[in-house]
Order: sequence, then structure tokens, then C-alpha cells
Amino acid sequence: MKQNRSPDLPAMSKQEQYIYDHQRRKHRITVWKLAIFLAFLAQWELTTRFDLVNSFIFSSPSRILNTCIEMAENGQLFFHIGITLGETLVSFFLVTVISILASMLLWYFTMASEIAEPYLVILNSLPKSALAPLFIVWFGTGFKTIVIAGMSVAIFGSVINLYQYFRQTDPELIKLIYTLGGGRRHVLTKVLLPGSLPAILSGMKVNIGLCLVGVIIGEFLAARQGLGYLIIYGSQVFKLDWVLMAIFILCVIAMGLYKGVEYLEKHWGTGR
Repeated sequence: MKQNRSPDLPAMSKQEQYIYDHQRRKHRITVWKLAIFLAFLAQWELTTRFDLVNSFIFSSPSRILNTCIEMAENGQLFFHIGITLGETLVSFFLVTVISILASMLLWYFTMASEIAEPYLVILNSLPKSALAPLFIVWFGTGFKTIVIAGMSVAIFGSVINLYQYFRQTDPELIKLIYTLGGGRRHVLTKVLLPGSLPAILSGMKVNIGLCLVGVIIGEFLAARQGLGYLIIYGSQVFKLDWVLMAIFILCVIAMGLYKGVEYLEKHWGTGR
């Protein structure tokens, strides 16, 4: 099969040709993604302008943009974004630290892991929205409750997955540590933790989105600020421009947080 070559480029090696074709493919995919998104926005705007759909119910890109600019000018938008982002990052940090420590303890104390495992599975399967009213009663409304709600969505699954990864560590490496006179502490620090870094980073990519979901659930029920509050309040008073603006911003935040953790996975995880 003949390879696609640009007529203006000099002869390239197979490696250079592969890199060139790969970059072209990535650019085409990026262009298509952008084109589909812009076409969706254009169709949405046109259907509301020509009254094919009700702009009061479905809003429109121009109305959302105007709402965003108006709220940015008086500072409300950045305030609510900052609240939600801060709660998400605190929840994510606590989930990451606690899941690593809990998984280490479960691996170190095998009897405790056998006792705790069914409870972790049950708690992980429990719908977290059912726990939110209890959190309000126990901890009141505000930052603490929302952070706990964010943690509850991710913490149990994170502990289970990381603990299972610890258990699947190469037994030959563990035998080597014991053969050299080491103990379980040395296995943990020399084999399990360094070897589980890719799993930790992969779990962080999932947890950052789950924490955001939990924070929004908490803000629905126990907040007077944040993007979740804007969504629930906007739906109650029929300010649907607020609702769709907050949803769009949440999409941007979710993508940005995911890309941030993905950057860590590529550079920190590879030791660069």
C-alpha cells in the first residue's frame, strides 16, 4: 500500500513518514471535533432564533454567553466556580491520601482486609445520593458536608481497586525481598508503592471526576453557593440560562481536571 506523502516535502524515512502521518491524523481528528461542536452550537442558536424550539426552555448559546459575561462582570461567576473547584480539589486530595493509606493497611493486616472487604463492597455499591441527607443531619450544611459528599462517591471504590492491585503484585519480587532478609515493611516500600504508581495515577483520573459528581450532589442539597447551587436554584426559579451555563462550565472544569491528572500520569508516572 502506498503511503500518503506531501508533494512539497523531501523524501522521508519510514519513521519520519509515520510521525508525519500520525500528526496529520491527530490534526484531522481535532478539526472534526471542533467542527462538530461548532455545528451543534450553530444549529442550537438557529433553531432558537427561528422559534423552532422554545428559547425560554432550551436557552441558546448567545443567551448563555450573555449570562456568563453578566455574572463575570459582577464577580458572581468566579465566586461560584471557585467554591465548586475548591471543594472538588479538597475532596480529591483527601480521597487520594486516604485510599493509599487504607490500601496499605489492608494489605499489611490481612485479617483486617478479609473482615473489611465485604463492607467496602457494600458501601461502594450504595447510591451516594441516599447518604447526602444523612450528611446534612450529621454535619450540617456547608463546606464540610459537601467535601464529605464528594469523598463518599470515590473513596470506597478507590480503596478496593488499589488494594486489589497490591494483591496482584508479582510474587517473585516479594519473594526476592524476603530472600534478601527484608520484611513486609520493605515489600511495601520497595515493591508495592513504587510499582503501584501507574495504578494510583490511573485511579486519580477516575476519582477526580467522581469527586466533582459528589460535590455537585452535595451542593444540590446543602449549599448556598457553587455551581451545583446555581443549577438547582436556576431550575426552581426557571432561570434556565443559569442552569445551562453552570452545566457547560462543569464540562469545562471536568475536562480541565482530567487533563491535569493525565499530564501527571504522562510526566510524573514515567519519571520525567
